[in-house]
Amino acid sequence: MEFEEGHNLWISRHSAERSGERKGRLMRGLHFAEKLFVQNVWWPLFESLDHLHPEYEVYDWNRKSQFLDFAYLPQNGARIGIECDGYQSHIKDMDREKFSYALNRDAFLTAMGWRMLHFSFDDVQQRPEVCRMLLQLALAPYLARKENVTKLLSEEKEVLRLAWQLGKPLRPKDVTDYFQINFRTARRLLDTLSGKGLLKPIAGGRGVRYYELKPMQPDQIW
Repeated sequence: MEFEEGHNLWISRHSAERSGERKGRLMRGLHFAEKLFVQNVWWPLFESLDHLHPEYEVYDWNRKSQFLDFAYLPQNGARIGIECDGYQSHIKDMDREKFSYALNRDAFLTAMGWRMLHFSFDDVQQRPEVCRMLLQLALAPYLARKENVTKLLSEEKEVLRLAWQLGKPLRPKDVTDYFQINFRTARRLLDTLSGKGLLKPIAGGRGVRYYELKPMQPDQIW
């Protein structure tokens, strides 16, 4: 499915499930920045909008209604709030009281079990690869692919975590140095993860030179 088709279906589905102010906020709140985040950052990583909720309503400590740009709510019960902040509008509309409230709101949501992520509009528009890397690192504990994920060995999981932490293609030498294991064991782990569809081998010279993380699906937790 192409992005535009997936995006339109996503908005239509959420609109049909809402009414009143929640529906009005959805239609008013999805601006250029929010769509660009989905298009430039989220979609290239996951090719799916499952469990991602636009303009999601939350409440502060006074039961005052607020709306997050996005909430990622996978089936494992995690709650991730995502905000796209534009520099001009953020500064223009912010005074000391609003600034304090914004910090307190994030602190309150964190205390209530949310994990809050903020991305600047400039990065979403001009440096989306940075946003994708940071988002992938932040969501790594909550994500995995469908294929054989539930049977991943602990050592394989640690290699995947290393790949996410490095944020660049993974070499066998990276694995041997980090885990203090021999080259044959490192290669076996990398080849196993490649066979499970979690890593993509990139050839170079006489064999595989390094491995890249494949796009993940936000469906299951380890």
